[in-house]
Amino acid sequence: MIAFIIAIVITIIAAWLIIKNYQPQTVLLLAGISLLTITAIFYPEHDILYDKAKSTGSVWIDIFAFAKNSLSTQVAGIGLIIMAAGGFASYMDHIKASNAMVNACIRPLQLIKAPYLILAIGYICAQLLHVAISSAAGLAMLLLVTFFPVLVRLGVSKAAAASMIGLCAFMDLGPAVGTANLAAKHAGMETAIYFVHYQMPIAVAVMLVVSVLVFFTAKYYDKKDGHSVVVQDINSAENTEEARVPTFYALLPIFPVALVLIFSPLFIDTIKIDVVTAMIIGTLTAFVCDLLVKRDFRGCCKGIQVFFKGMGSMFTSIVSLLVCADIYAQGMQKIGAIDYLLESVQNAGFGFASMTILMTLLVGVTAVLTGSGVAAFFSFSGMAPSIASKFGQEAVTMILPMQLMAGMGRSISPVAGIIIAVSKAGECSPFMIVRRTLIPAIGGIVTMMIANYLLF
Repeated sequence: MIAFIIAIVITIIAAWLIIKNYQPQTVLLLAGISLLTITAIFYPEHDILYDKAKSTGSVWIDIFAFAKNSLSTQVAGIGLIIMAAGGFASYMDHIKASNAMVNACIRPLQLIKAPYLILAIGYICAQLLHVAISSAAGLAMLLLVTFFPVLVRLGVSKAAAASMIGLCAFMDLGPAVGTANLAAKHAGMETAIYFVHYQMPIAVAVMLVVSVLVFFTAKYYDKKDGHSVVVQDINSAENTEEARVPTFYALLPIFPVALVLIFSPLFIDTIKIDVVTAMIIGTLTAFVCDLLVKRDFRGCCKGIQVFFKGMGSMFTSIVSLLVCADIYAQGMQKIGAIDYLLESVQNAGFGFASMTILMTLLVGVTAVLTGSGVAAFFSFSGMAPSIASKFGQEAVTMILPMQLMAGMGRSISPVAGIIIAVSKAGECSPFMIVRRTLIPAIGGIVTMMIANYLLF
C-alpha cells in the first residue's frame, strides 16, 4: 500500500511537471530513477535489475546500469525502427515525394462540387496518407500547403478546413508509425499483422463515423459562425519546383509500406522484410529515382544526409522519450505499484474489460493534457502486457485501444503542436479548433471502443 502511494505521488508530480511544459524526457527519467532508488532503499527484497541483466556488484550502480540497459535495448529494437521511419519521412519531404503523393490524392476530390462532402472525404484520404507519412505534424503541414487552399476556395471556412486537417492523424496507423511498432512489439506480433488484422478493421469503422461527424460538425459551426459558402477558382498555378517533380514520385512514400505488407505472412511468407530494411530499400530506391531525374550525383549524395539527420531528430524527440518512459514504467513495476493496482482492481470486482477502458482513458487524458500522443502511449504501454497476462488475456486486446487513443487524445488537445499549427492557418485559437474536433473525436473514440470489444 505504501509503495503504491509513493508511486502515485511521484506520478502526480511528474504529470504536473509535464503539464507545466517541463521537458518530458527529463521528468520521466528522474521519476523512474527515483522509483528505483526508493525500491533499493526501502524494498531491498525487490529485484531492480533490467530484464535479465546481471548486477554490477553495487545496488547503487545497478540503478544507473538500469538506464544504460534500457537505452541499449530500446535503441537496438523499436528505437531503430522509429529512427529509420523518421529518416525516410524526412528524405521524402526533401525530394518532394510527399508533396507529390498528397497532390495525387487531392486532385480527384477537386472534381466534386460539394465542399463539405469533400471535407469529409478529405479526412479519410488524410488518415490513409498517415499510413505512409508517419509524422502527424509533417502530414498536417503538407495538407495546409496543398489541401487547405483547395478547401477554402471550394467554400468551407478556414476554421473548418483547419479542424479537419487537425484530425488527419486521429489514428496512428501502419508499419511506419512508432506507436504502432511499439504496440506490435508489446503484443508479440509482426507490425504488418498488427496493422492489417487488428488496426484496419477498427480503423475502417472509426473513419466512417468520424467523416460523417466532420461533415455535420463543420456545416453546423460554419452556419453558427455566419460563414457563407462561396466557391472560388481552384485552378491556381502550382509551385514551379513542385511542378517539376515527376508524378511517379507519389508512389515512393508508400513503397516501404508495400514491401512490409507483401513480404509478410499475409502474402509471401518465404521472404521476410522488417520495417527498417524496408525503409533503407525505400530510401535507396528514391535516391536512384532522384538521381535519374536530376542527373546530379553530388547533389543527390548530399541529399541522402537528410535521411540520417531525420534519424537523429527522431532519436532526440521520440526515442529518448521512449527510453525515459520505459525507465519510468519499469520503476512502477519494480516498486510493486502495478501488482498492487491489479490486485486491488481484481478484489474490487473490476474485470479485464473495465481495466482496458481505464488504461485507454488514462492514455487519452494524458495525451490531452500534454499534447503528445507518443508521450502518453510510451508512458503506459509497457504496463499492458503484464496487466493482460494477470487476467489471462492477449496483450493486443488492451494495447490496441491504448495505442489508437494516443492519437485521438492529441486531436482534442489545445496544447498539441498539430492543433496549434492548424489554428494559425484557420485564423482562430486552438480552443476553437478543439471545439470543432471534439464531437468527431468523441464519436471516433466510442466507435473504437465498441469495435475493439466486438473484435475480441
